[in-house]
Amino acid sequence: MSSSEIGTSFSELGLSEKVLGAIEATGYKTPTPIQAQAIPHVLARRDVLGIAQTGTGKTAAFVLPMITMLEKGRARARMPRTLILEPTRELAAQVYESFEKYGKNHKLNVALLIGGVSFGDQDTKLVRGVDVLIATPGRLLDHSERGRLLLSGCELLIIDEADRMLDMGFIPDIERIGKLVPFTRQTLFFTATMPPEIQRIADNFLHNPVRVEVSKPATAAATITQLQVAVGREDYEKRATLRHLINTAENFKNAIIFCNRKLEVAALHKSLVKHGFNAVALHGDLDQSTRTAALDAFRKGDAKLLIASDVAARGLDIPAVSHVFNFDVPHHPDDYVHRIGRTGRAGLTGTAISLVAPFDAKSVATIEKLIGAPIPWMGEPVVVGADDANGRPRHRGGQDRSASRGRGGRGGRSGGGRGREGGRQEGRGDRQEQPRQERAPQRVESSPPPVAAESQPYRERPSRETADTDGSHLPAFLLRPVNIKA
Repeated sequence: MSSSEIGTSFSELGLSEKVLGAIEATGYKTPTPIQAQAIPHVLARRDVLGIAQTGTGKTAAFVLPMITMLEKGRARARMPRTLILEPTRELAAQVYESFEKYGKNHKLNVALLIGGVSFGDQDTKLVRGVDVLIATPGRLLDHSERGRLLLSGCELLIIDEADRMLDMGFIPDIERIGKLVPFTRQTLFFTATMPPEIQRIADNFLHNPVRVEVSKPATAAATITQLQVAVGREDYEKRATLRHLINTAENFKNAIIFCNRKLEVAALHKSLVKHGFNAVALHGDLDQSTRTAALDAFRKGDAKLLIASDVAARGLDIPAVSHVFNFDVPHHPDDYVHRIGRTGRAGLTGTAISLVAPFDAKSVATIEKLIGAPIPWMGEPVVVGADDANGRPRHRGGQDRSASRGRGGRGGRSGGGRGREGGRQEGRGDRQEQPRQERAPQRVESSPPPVAAESQPYRERPSRETADTDGSHLPAFLLRPVNIKA
């Protein structure tokens, strides 16, 4: 079925009347491209390989036909009829909410197996019988290994955000789960990018799949204005620049601020709250109740800033986010596309600004190569390869912004600093390698030995047995005679 033959309304896609009623209640009129192309194939029981950038409606593309197909049949205890795998708890909870929204005219049993929740409560739901099981790989395998879950009755397997599964190291778990579900099941495989490893997994899981690709992989939405601003090496400089950007941004409503590491999320959150900003934090080390509360506060507008790690970069449907700030340039260029995809959704416009330190120049170049376009600068850009005499990349105009500081970066040493020579530079992203100044080799023999306080001429150092036999170098209390018993 070609795209020209696919209907332009939900009523022409083959969905049931109950599902159409739920869609109408939400106010949606026209399916997105991924929905219009994928839903008929899912209803025809075909395997589907869906490739679409974030924010294109992938979740509804499999939730709507699933509800239609589940109208017939009944779940048995501990044997779910369908299984949806998600890389993070937040994505799993979001899919759960989609079933509540679109399945309100149905009596489906939907269970959520994620970390941070009691095993007992989850086991109780499994005993009752589950039509739809939404899970993260780790918690699913925990239940399976305990003998509390059987996947032999699974009719439909959905692997969502497959490339994120790869990044998080879940591919071995996915392969184990694939051996637990029937070979005859229907499989839907959704991803935003197709690296070789993901292509290999797709070939193993899918049987004669229909490929649905609605946009070029790893491209940013045209509704997003992308910018980058040059900052210094130190975190306090980046934090000051970020506060200035938030206070002066045009059409600012709210923002998600991404950091590369959990510790940086916590530190930046503490700093922003200290400076009077209404902010919440989200990262993998927080317990589930705290993560849920942070997302709810941001969605409701109670908090204007969400500081997050890449746990919030994929698939989270947070409407009307006006700005995204990359406090740290991401390690992988694909993550950049997913991060900025949190804004400019559902036809709205958005702005994404990256704070670029001198050592981020290489990472930015890799991102620009991936998206196929340069990212405009706000102010002075970093010039790749324009190093000063000390091996530090300069900003355009030739002035090294770190020259006025005592230390030229974490663990590094500038001309007047006291940093340890050869210290380790801790950084985020792929730093540009700094050329090391060659030093003339020093001959140890030519170095003058230390001179004693009395300026005595240098003599060869005596052995430990013969040195200072008079004990003149010892404290007085050690020179007292000691009675030794025979």
